[in-house]
Amino acid sequence: MPVAVSSPIDFLPIALMFMVALGFVATTMFVTHKLGPSRKTKIKSATFECGIEPEGNARVPFSIKYFLVAILFVLFDVEVIFMYPWAVNFKTLGLVGFLEMLTFVAFLLVGFYYILKKGALKWE
Repeated sequence: MPVAVSSPIDFLPIALMFMVALGFVATTMFVTHKLGPSRKTKIKSATFECGIEPEGNARVPFSIKYFLVAILFVLFDVEVIFMYPWAVNFKTLGLVGFLEMLTFVAFLLVGFYYILKKGALKWE
């Protein structure tokens, strides 16, 4: 069976699509900024919080635990995405694919165990 070889010309439609999309975005932004109204007033520059008068400083520090839990959630959530293609191709990958996935899950569990032992998920 012959192998299809792609050349740079095959990617021309994709490059044109990206150029047209970027041109559209740039043109739209330029035209709206130049033709649109620009009236800066004190009321328009004021902070708006759902109709409630703003009070206090918006830069109040809060616990870093929130960010840590959010980052850990994203990290482990993204790792689960890698399991989907494996599950779809489970039968074709055979025993080797299964062992590779076990290794992957083992690394995840070691990382999760490390996080638990460090107390990263404990709220005090």
